[in-house]
Amino acid sequence: MPRSRSQERRDAQSAATRADIVTAADALMREHGYVGTSIAAIAENAGVAVQTIYNAIGSKADVLAAVLSIAAAHPGGSGRQASVLITQITGAADRTAALSTMAEWIAAGNIRAAPIQRVVSEAAGIDPEIRELDLAGAARSLHAYGDAAGALRGRFGLRTGLSDHEAAAAIFALGHPQVFQTLTGLGWSTDTYTAWLRASLPAVLI
Repeated sequence: MPRSRSQERRDAQSAATRADIVTAADALMREHGYVGTSIAAIAENAGVAVQTIYNAIGSKADVLAAVLSIAAAHPGGSGRQASVLITQITGAADRTAALSTMAEWIAAGNIRAAPIQRVVSEAAGIDPEIRELDLAGAARSLHAYGDAAGALRGRFGLRTGLSDHEAAAAIFALGHPQVFQTLTGLGWSTDTYTAWLRASLPAVLI
């Protein structure tokens, strides 16, 4: 049965309210961290009642999950970029170009995601739900790197004896957000980090 106009309006209003909540939570958590951001503060900044957050999304852990979901759905998010990366690898002129593309993809993702990843890391230490969320995100990254390794093997080959699983683990270790955060925190520029990835990926993959 087709939805009525009134139902469509209610659905649109609910979606807009949810978006306002997620936007407010994203900004506050990036600035104040997970612990330093209360549901009340999110409600105030989103212009809604506290109960509206519980009704529309759920707990603070659920709100953070929604923030991460929106980030992943962004045109620069990991979900879409993974497929783009594989296309770029298979279309690269040579292995060097393919690995350079991979390095740039990892660096761009870490630059974009670093602030929210710090929030997740903080929250994972105190909230089992967020710990599971963090592990699930790591598993998706590892899977994406496995697909990229398979694409690289199919197009240009990998080091003899190196499985796709081992290659994925190596890429994951080099490209982990905490590695990026530590190196840039110690004074590395993002250009230096990207250049390091370009040099390091061939060393572990070919």
